Amino acid sequence: MVKHPKLAKILAQSYVWLILLLMYLPIIVLVIFSFTATDEVGVWGGFSLELYGRLFQNKDLMTAVGNTVLIAVVSAIISTILGTLGAVGVFYSGKKYNKTVETMTQLPVVNAEIVMALSLAVLFKTLNTSYTFFTLVVGHVVLTVAFVYLNVKPKLVQMDSSTYEAALDLGATPWYALFKIILPEIIPGILSGFLISITLSLDDFVITQYLKEPSFETISTYIQKIVTKHPIPAEVRALTTFIFLIVLATVIGITIYNNKKASSQAKSRRK
Repeated sequence: MVKHPKLAKILAQSYVWLILLLMYLPIIVLVIFSFTATDEVGVWGGFSLELYGRLFQNKDLMTAVGNTVLIAVVSAIISTILGTLGAVGVFYSGKKYNKTVETMTQLPVVNAEIVMALSLAVLFKTLNTSYTFFTLVVGHVVLTVAFVYLNVKPKLVQMDSSTYEAALDLGATPWYALFKIILPEIIPGILSGFLISITLSLDDFVITQYLKEPSFETISTYIQKIVTKHPIPAEVRALTTFIFLIVLATVIGITIYNNKKASSQAKSRRK
């Protein structure tokens, strides 16, 4: 145990920076080498935007990108709606029902994805349902809806529930109170759940591989398909850089929004 406070602080900060370095150094290297036209990572051939031009010229890859974004957005919207309504319903239900649903919601989070994918594949085969865009959406919703619930539920706990009850006492309908009182308070949790749903869907391979129709390719299945026969196209580095920058900008934007909202709430409480 370190007794000196300054030394302890230095060690703690060094540990944090080491973890951040291990997490982000591979991404930084990938971003750097997306600005050179060499096919081999680690060989610098001079600054160039050629890979970004080749990215948009690769029709198969761009189709996979479009399919990936489509399934991610559709499944995230459905998961956000179901997860938010489920969290609100469970929060205002009885304690026994609350604990039961809480436990069942934890299972998809800790359960192995391969188990989920195989069980859904067997279910659809049992129902004699061919694999289509619908089955893929169902699989992604099953994967992500629990994460929306777990992001919304803490915001409900932090919320002052008396405002909802006061709205009902003043004559507001439950639906009106839901949209005017509850939803504005839990928007940060809803946005976080939505973003996590999109991230999980964009990153998913196992469920997509089991539940997609043969002609439908996403980024992960496209790369898995070609990597067995050919090297990964160099323009994929440009694609991953785009994805990283979009996610980074979104996270920064949400963080700024949450900080501004928290500071405004703190100022209003002081008044």
